[in-house]
Amino acid sequence: MKVIAIVGKKDSGKTTIVSTIVKKLSEKGPVGTIKYMKNHNFLDIDTDTGKHFEAGSNVVTGILDDGMITYSKKISLTDAIENMANSGIKYLIIEGGKKTRVPKILVGNLPSNERIDNIKAHIDSFNEQEIESAIQIIYSLEDTVTLNSLINRVKSNSNIKKAGAIGTFTGIVREITGNLQTQRLVFEKYDILAQKQIKEITDKLKQQEGIVDVLIHHKSGHIEPAEDIVYIVVAASHRQQLFPVLSEAIELVKEKVPIWKKEFTFDGEFWVHDKN
Repeated sequence: MKVIAIVGKKDSGKTTIVSTIVKKLSEKGPVGTIKYMKNHNFLDIDTDTGKHFEAGSNVVTGILDDGMITYSKKISLTDAIENMANSGIKYLIIEGGKKTRVPKILVGNLPSNERIDNIKAHIDSFNEQEIESAIQIIYSLEDTVTLNSLINRVKSNSNIKKAGAIGTFTGIVREITGNLQTQRLVFEKYDILAQKQIKEITDKLKQQEGIVDVLIHHKSGHIEPAEDIVYIVVAASHRQQLFPVLSEAIELVKEKVPIWKKEFTFDGEFWVHDKN
């Protein structure tokens, strides 16, 4: 799933740009949107759903004649993005979110004293050329992948009827290693070669007896303690065939895929070389 935030000052035209981009992207696949809405109250205490929250419900879902609305008291942008990815969305457009880490398209200009990170494009004149350029940038973004989205892909494999088990591995950032406390990790990868190596690994593993499918995804960039780093999903006819392949996949990723890890700790920062 491609994720982009459309940011800018109030009344800069963000909603117009979001609507234009959504219309174009919807021709290529399912689109989802997230809107930052400060001081907006969805729930009126005088409504039934408002009374549900008042009574102590953490999540309320309303079933309508033409859809469904779910409201949660506690949810982060990360949770919202993962929910979108898990639902099969191909493109996610966020309106607002200047302080987030996601890639951004800036609409209009900002005050000189305001700084925004990770800007991929700037739309100022609202012409077709700028919109088309922004669309191409969205296409080029690295996909946001979740474990559940990979499991769903495996389940959509036409040969899944031959599988009797799906096994997964999730590598996360370990915060405490002996006396060392990790603040964050930063992963860098040579993307074209990394994808080539991952495909070679999955193709090789799928040749083993009883293996129906293998998917691998390794994240890059800034990852904090307890956040996910790598996902491996294996579908097999039997569990006895599955677990050795899952373990082999983990070792092959560490050995073969060109990914470099920099560790930031309270005692300093250093590059970690997993390969000999």
